[in-house]
Amino acid sequence: MADVTPQSVLRDVFGFDAFRQEQQAIIEHVTAGGDGLVIMPTGGGKSLCFQIPALLREGVAIVVSPLIALMADQVAALRQAGVRAAFINSSLSPDLARDAEQAMCDGKLDLVYVAPERLCTGRFLHLLGQTKVALFAIDEAHCVSQWGHDFRPEYLQLSVLHEHFPGVPRLALTATADEPTRRDIVDRLDLAGARHFIGGFDRPNIRYRIVPREGGVKQLIRYLRNEHQGASGIVYCMSRNKTEQVAGKLVEAGFKALPYHAGLERRMREHNQQRFSAEQGMIIVATIAFGMGIDKPDVRFVVHLDLPKSIEAYYQETGRAGRDGLPAEAMLTYSAGDAAKIRRFIDDSDAPDAQKQIERRKLDALLAYCETTNCRRQLLLAYFGEQLDDPCNNCDACLDPAESYDGTTDAQKALSNVYRTEQTFGVSHLADVLIGSESERIDRFGHRQISTYGIGTDKTKREWQSIYRQLIAHGMLDVCGEFGSLRLTEKAMPILKGEQTVQLRKEQPKRKEKATSRSLTTIELTTDDQRALFEVLRAKRTELATEQGVPPYVVFNDRSLIDMVRRTPTNLDAMRDVHGVGEAKLEHYGEVFVNIIRQHVTTGP
Repeated sequence: MADVTPQSVLRDVFGFDAFRQEQQAIIEHVTAGGDGLVIMPTGGGKSLCFQIPALLREGVAIVVSPLIALMADQVAALRQAGVRAAFINSSLSPDLARDAEQAMCDGKLDLVYVAPERLCTGRFLHLLGQTKVALFAIDEAHCVSQWGHDFRPEYLQLSVLHEHFPGVPRLALTATADEPTRRDIVDRLDLAGARHFIGGFDRPNIRYRIVPREGGVKQLIRYLRNEHQGASGIVYCMSRNKTEQVAGKLVEAGFKALPYHAGLERRMREHNQQRFSAEQGMIIVATIAFGMGIDKPDVRFVVHLDLPKSIEAYYQETGRAGRDGLPAEAMLTYSAGDAAKIRRFIDDSDAPDAQKQIERRKLDALLAYCETTNCRRQLLLAYFGEQLDDPCNNCDACLDPAESYDGTTDAQKALSNVYRTEQTFGVSHLADVLIGSESERIDRFGHRQISTYGIGTDKTKREWQSIYRQLIAHGMLDVCGEFGSLRLTEKAMPILKGEQTVQLRKEQPKRKEKATSRSLTTIELTTDDQRALFEVLRAKRTELATEQGVPPYVVFNDRSLIDMVRRTPTNLDAMRDVHGVGEAKLEHYGEVFVNIIRQHVTTGP
């Protein structure tokens, strides 16, 4: 083992040529016995930061994960790479769980994945006392913090690891942690002496887009047909009922789609997730509140049909797109009513007032992000304390910039209208008043007689709705009540009195939608010949995965197949240079894929 190094494990086991960001420094630190806190974007290679030390240190690495499906995916991928890995959770029969526990105690495993509530039981801690433990990796470590977006009380018990195993290195990892969350992680996991590795939050391969909700599911269907036909993706909705309705509508429109939420019977939920993992072009429609514990690297799009609760939640959920580093897109559709629903959830919750205030501030930050006229990536990264010097040129604000203007007069009209209608109406009705609508509702409430009726005929209803959303994001209006009524805040007063000006964004005119395919093969492969070879390799990958009962990306992900197409390796030595081809995969699959490529090169498509 003397000649085994982090670099040799990276190459021979995982098939990668070079470390990314601070991976090497983290691996060397943990291998030497040090504790660490790792902040690294989804898809940035966090798992390698504990998987490689697990193979370099004596004993078994214990990986704490809150998500059963994620455990299964990671263990399947590790086994394909020749690593002795197992998970112990409620999905196993008692006999299989005992077998895995015995293998752990006997040192026959390199990594064991376990949920925090099981790990902290007296029985499991006793088993660990009989085991040579190499390290503890605490994944999704933000779950320990009430400042985070996914607080889980069972994570608070993990401080026992330091108490029971003071000499074993611990590594806490997450993709989503602002400064207060990081402090909580350190305090609650007793990591005061840990070294911090902040690997950055940027996911440059993800294109961010935010649009007003106009048409609901029909808007989604047009988007998918025009830009992501045949691709795998996730659609997030606020409610369980909506996930099932949206999934049904997508199926009616010819897409492969399934719902996924906590209210589904467990077997159905597992079945739907397995199909999502295994099938090409499958769309999963999930509740925002329920985490998708999925390691699927080829998710090409994530769509939020409703506003998430915070920028942290948005960042983590959009981060499930493009984990393979290839182009992906995150689109969010929203309306002012979304903010009203989330505020109501916050106000009606049993959380302490201080926690409610935190959640309100997080929502305000998200609304500002939605309505910004500046580069979205710059604002997103700034939220996490990271600076991006230049605009990204891969978000809607950069690619299709909106014009801003002195909107003080329009803001005064909009705010005055809220006051004149007694602060009891939502955006749609307020816009109708300003444009002088002849609707029955206007007459029913006597709004044809107020001074703001018809004073905004120079703009469309859509433009006034945009102005109201921007004023909400600026903090000049609050969205209240069950029906999203708008109320003036203290910040509105200087505008109404003419003491302050405000810049607003001009609403972009609605454009005729046209197909602009961003399919992976169109972007990454330049010729029909390359695309034909990719499809043949993909079909073989699916066949091999089906035979073994594992997701196709566990055999090879799309990035590996694309690299094969570009390199066209016709022997095993050349195949060894392909991204993601380690020694175990070379032995298992090398000859099969080399033969396909050799035949393609010789005979053509």
